[in-house]
Amino acid sequence: MTQSAPVNYMQRSREYYAAHGYTKPYEWAHFDTIPFSPLKKPLAESKVTIVTTSMPDASYVKKQRRFHVGDLHKPPERMFTDDLFWDKQATHTNDINSYFPARQLSERVAKGTLGSLATHYYGVPTNYSHRATLMHDAPAVLDACQRDGVDIALLMPL
Repeated sequence: MTQSAPVNYMQRSREYYAAHGYTKPYEWAHFDTIPFSPLKKPLAESKVTIVTTSMPDASYVKKQRRFHVGDLHKPPERMFTDDLFWDKQATHTNDINSYFPARQLSERVAKGTLGSLATHYYGVPTNYSHRATLMHDAPAVLDACQRDGVDIALLMPL
């Protein structure tokens, strides 16, 4: 069986930007201190949410390119992802369960391996701006998660 080689995404991105005349190599967002911490209670007692870069629909993307809140217990049947950059020839996003695991999380709650679902999920559109992410989107997600009593936020970028 032949396996394909992994795509060296970071190096290819740097080469892409250099080929377009950028003199400074592309730099991914990073933090010297990471705001993650171990769970403070067992998974079976934890409340979980989803943070995604997909949007509820195309009109939403045109109206507002910022943080949005949706009902995690009644997520849309489909999310708008056409404006995002991913390999659209190798895969698709027609099956919301492949990138937005609300159904799978509900099943875990029913089995008792996960405490509960948060009331909301949160969406942050792909922005490619460290400043916008750091100053606007991340604080909005953190504030909403704290208000909803979320213990775990699954980050589902697309």
